[in-house]
Amino acid sequence: MSMSPFQQNPSLTNQLLASLPPSEYQRLVPHLESVTLSLGQVLYEAGEVIQHVYFPTRSMVSLVSILRDNSMTEFALVGNEGMVGIPVFLGGNLTISRAIVQISDSALRMKADILKSEFERGGMLQKLLLIYTQALLTQVAQNAVCKSHHTIERRLARWLLCVHDCVQKDELPLTQKYISEILGTRRASITEAAGSLQAEGLIRYSRGQIIILNREALTARACECYDSVKREYQRLLDIK
Repeated sequence: MSMSPFQQNPSLTNQLLASLPPSEYQRLVPHLESVTLSLGQVLYEAGEVIQHVYFPTRSMVSLVSILRDNSMTEFALVGNEGMVGIPVFLGGNLTISRAIVQISDSALRMKADILKSEFERGGMLQKLLLIYTQALLTQVAQNAVCKSHHTIERRLARWLLCVHDCVQKDELPLTQKYISEILGTRRASITEAAGSLQAEGLIRYSRGQIIILNREALTARACECYDSVKREYQRLLDIK
């Protein structure tokens, strides 16, 4: 009997897959492929039929909207708590957004048609994916509120905490230019906000890398949206 990706490497943990009953999980094993996602890799493009879905394990993916001038804004993050490619089982097969790898590392990949077939069988996989979709929509809604009402410093603190949650690493390979694009704000604003957080000893920033030094203090600095979304994710994803 072949080993599952989790058995081969215990660090390859995706919370959705790990929550499945053994019988359902074992049925998926032959269709799960361990892959390494690279920084900036586009998993699917706007208007493109989705061929594969991804279950991040140590990587992180941004879901972003692209305007005609190619400017983009992130509306959701996906880490090891979730899955990239929900239009597949919702019935749309494609989306107007782009999925782009923000933190490179491992993920598990499955063909979209396989996931759709498994979803249509019902069972725990279907229930978990629908619950996860509600959690993701909560994140999207809160992001919209956050951008309209909170300062860039508090938004940056919240966003760094979300990234940290996704990858469980203190060292984050992120440039200020990239963060400004993702958050849809001026680079100078990110530079000022990051400088303030660094001066308080919450983070350390060097070229192309941000290190979380004091997560507790960073949480206190973040806006209320971080706790709101985190509590809702925990509530929803604890439902079995």
